[in-house]
Amino acid sequence: MSNTLNVKSKSKTEFIDITEEIRSLVKEAGVKQGICHVYVPHTTAGVTINEGADPSVKRDIITALNRLVPFEGDYQHQEGNSAAHIKSTLVGTSQIVLIDEGKLLLGTWQSIYFCEFDGPRHRRVLVKIV
Repeated sequence: MSNTLNVKSKSKTEFIDITEEIRSLVKEAGVKQGICHVYVPHTTAGVTINEGADPSVKRDIITALNRLVPFEGDYQHQEGNSAAHIKSTLVGTSQIVLIDEGKLLLGTWQSIYFCEFDGPRHRRVLVKIV
């Protein structure tokens, strides 16, 4: 079963929690044992799994990525969004989560985040449940 989540970012760099939407898709699919593949088909965005309980964690990750890959730099890409491309490469564009007893096997504090690095934009997240 394949699904598309539509995500609208509001700022240049943003982590958007999509865990509940993905949980709903797994429940609708009725898959008891399997995998959930989450894929972002964009070159300036990504997806990651990290702590969802404390919002300061995602702020810290964004701050560290911006320090590591600043928006302004000696980049050659003419569109001016090279930093977003680099951050997407560092974070990655896909995650796989196991499904057991019809539920995502995420750790107690884990959430799934869509990672915007070139917003604000309308984006898609593709979810394949097997």
